[in-house]
Amino acid sequence: MEKQLIISISREYGSGGHNIARHLAERFELPIYDHNLLDEIVADKHMNKEKLAKYDEAPRLKVVSRNVRGFSNSPEDAVAEMQFKFLKDKAAAGESFVVVGRCSESILKEFEGLVPIFVIADRDFKINRVMTERHFTEKEAIAAIARHDKKRKAYHNHFAEGKWGDSRHYDMCINSSKLGLEGTIDLLEDYIRRKMGM
Repeated sequence: MEKQLIISISREYGSGGHNIARHLAERFELPIYDHNLLDEIVADKHMNKEKLAKYDEAPRLKVVSRNVRGFSNSPEDAVAEMQFKFLKDKAAAGESFVVVGRCSESILKEFEGLVPIFVIADRDFKINRVMTERHFTEKEAIAAIARHDKKRKAYHNHFAEGKWGDSRHYDMCINSSKLGLEGTIDLLEDYIRRKMGM
C-alpha cells in the first residue's frame, strides 16, 4: 500500500463496530489493533496480560487515583498511555492499520491517512445483537449496553480532546442498523477508497 491508511473505528456497544472494523481490515489487508494491543505490549515489555486487561479502555477511578507533579498513579492511565504510544509509534513509522477505540481519532489526528469513523445503531438493533451474540436476556442486554457505553464515554472523554461520539471529530458517523453490517461495510469501504484515491 503506497499511502498510509489508518482506519479508526469508534463505536456504541452492540452496533457491530468491532465486526465492521475486522471486515474492513480484511478487505484492505491490514492488521487490526483492539484488545490484542495488550498482547503486543506485554510481549515487548514482558508484563502480565491478565493484570493489564482489566484496565483496558477503562476510565481511571478518581477515588484511588491522583496526580503528583504531572505523574499519575492510576493503572488505567498507565495502560492507556502504553497503548497510545504503541499506536503513535506504528503510525509514525508509516504503517497502515485498523484500530478499534483507544481514542484513536484524537491521538492520531496529525496523520494524513487517518479515516476516523463512529458507528452507532438503533436501540432495538443493539439489544437484539447483544442478546444473540452474548446469549443475554433483553434486560441483561439493555444493562450491558448502558454499562459499556458509559465506560467508553468516560474513558474517551478523560483521554481525548473531543467528546465521545461528537460528529465533528469523525469523517463519518454511520448508523449500522440502516444498511445492516454488510451494507455498512460496503459503504465504508467505498468511502475510504474514494477518500484515499485507491
